[in-house]
Amino acid sequence: MSELEKPGRDPRANFSAFCFAEGVHDISDLKSGMELPGIVTNVTRFGAFVDIGVHRDGMIHVSQLADRFVSDPAEIVTVGQEVLVRIVEVDLQRGRIGLSMRSLSDRQKSK
Repeated sequence: MSELEKPGRDPRANFSAFCFAEGVHDISDLKSGMELPGIVTNVTRFGAFVDIGVHRDGMIHVSQLADRFVSDPAEIVTVGQEVLVRIVEVDLQRGRIGLSMRSLSDRQKSK
């Protein structure tokens, strides 16, 4: 009630608008190695699905969620979370997008 006594003020917390990467609108725009912002849309036992703005969610396998062993993807990501992902694989025929959240430096060490 005290907030209603103050006209012109919005008591809600500030929020930021999410923006997908510019120039990426279709699955054919994706290339391996690209880093893109996305939003987690679903978390499963085997990984997570992320909307990267191409009208098709990409999948992060549980082994690609972190630089360490992950037994439960829900430990790392939650639905609605904003994440930065790297394109690992694009299969245009099957419409599949493979993503990773592992750090590039960790991948370089393992080679």
